[in-house]
Parts: sequence; structure tokens; C-alpha cells
Amino acid sequence: MASDALQGSDVGIAAVVGFPFGASHVDAKAHEAALAIADGATEIDMVIDIGRLKDGQLGPVRADIASVVAAAAFHAVKVILECSRLTEDEKRTGCALAVEAGAAFIKTSTGYLGHGATLHDVALIRAAVGPTLGIKASGGILYYEDAVAMLEAGATRLGMSHTQQVLDSIPG
Repeated sequence: MASDALQGSDVGIAAVVGFPFGASHVDAKAHEAALAIADGATEIDMVIDIGRLKDGQLGPVRADIASVVAAAAFHAVKVILECSRLTEDEKRTGCALAVEAGAAFIKTSTGYLGHGATLHDVALIRAAVGPTLGIKASGGILYYEDAVAMLEAGATRLGMSHTQQVLDSIPG
């Protein structure tokens, strides 16, 4: 429906796979991604397999990300880390796996578990992925100053559910 409504515009459509915990079977995530692309999605947001990452099962986590990247057929894949549930080392490891698997972005959170983006997490992710990978800071951005700080910390995109509040807080 979104694809039809936005046809001819420059507005992209992101679809989420493996939501909300990333624990879906690898084949199910890849299939979800392929179906979303076929239905008109231009980007895929996938939740990293939080449990496997925390258990140190790095091969399966990398393969999971790679399968979604392949199924997305050259469309950008954002890997959602769910930073509030991970240690700093797990965040760095998740970033490395996403880079190895060909992801285009790291995203800080789904917005459903724990806190949203923090400046510390955005800076940590930027340090982990280098200057070229995209970073989407999602959640907890309530004011213009928050948005600017996230961009200065290394975010390239912002996910906000309080957009009007942020716009209203822009200094005159």
C-alpha cells in the first residue's frame, strides 16, 4: 500500500525483518526481506539475533546478516543492534559482523526495548565502523539540540517519533 501511495516520489520505504528480538530463523528473515523488496520496500531494517550475539555465536549471527543482505538484492540493509541490551564489547562485535556481512547501516534500537539512542552509543558505533557506514540513531531524540548532538557524534540518519517537538524546539 505504501509503495503504491508513494510511487513516483523520492520517499523510500523501509521494512523491518526479525522484529522485535531478531530470533527468527535465518531463512525466515531472508524470506521476509525478499518479500518486502518485492512489495516495494527500498530498505530493510533487520534486528540482529540478540540472543546468539550475547552467547558468542558469531558465525550464525554473521550468516544471518549476510542472508538478509543477499535477499535484499542490493537494497540498503540496516542492522538494528538494540544497544540497551548489549555490552560495549557486544556492540563492537555486532558492528564488525554487520560490516563483514555487507550491511549499509547500523541502527541503535527498535524503540521497543529499553532506551533509545545515546550519544555514547553513536560515538562507539562510529568508532567501530569507521567513516563510511551509515548510522541511524533511533529513539530518545526529543529536542533540536539532541538531533544536532547525534549528528555531531556520527549519526547519518535520525529516527524520531517526536518530530514536531524537535521542529518546535529549533532556536529562533
